[in-house]
Amino acid sequence: MHLKTKGFTMTALPGDFWVADIPFTNQTASKKRPVLILWLDGDDVVAAVVTSAQPRTQTDVSLNDWAASGLRVASTVRLSRLDCLEKSLLATKIGQISETDAEQVKAVWTQFIKPQF
Repeated sequence: MHLKTKGFTMTALPGDFWVADIPFTNQTASKKRPVLILWLDGDDVVAAVVTSAQPRTQTDVSLNDWAASGLRVASTVRLSRLDCLEKSLLATKIGQISETDAEQVKAVWTQFIKPQF
């Protein structure tokens, strides 16, 4: 997927941090917030919300390399908050997850994210 940003084209890839325009569930407004792209699905991306809040559950992953990844403040990837977003909602690429943080996200995903039925 290619996005035009300030005169040049950027490609969204899994492992990228982007600012996305996330619509509220009632469709009345939206909020720009950072997300981690987990995978691409046609014209959509599946992304996890990134927050400055401290981890609160076993599926929250605190990022050690947040500054090197382009994030402005210490951040947590909240794997319990996934969004399926149209690629057009991606506004600006921030950076990319470090290899160390990516391994931690994958380990938490493997251990805790699974259907509970």
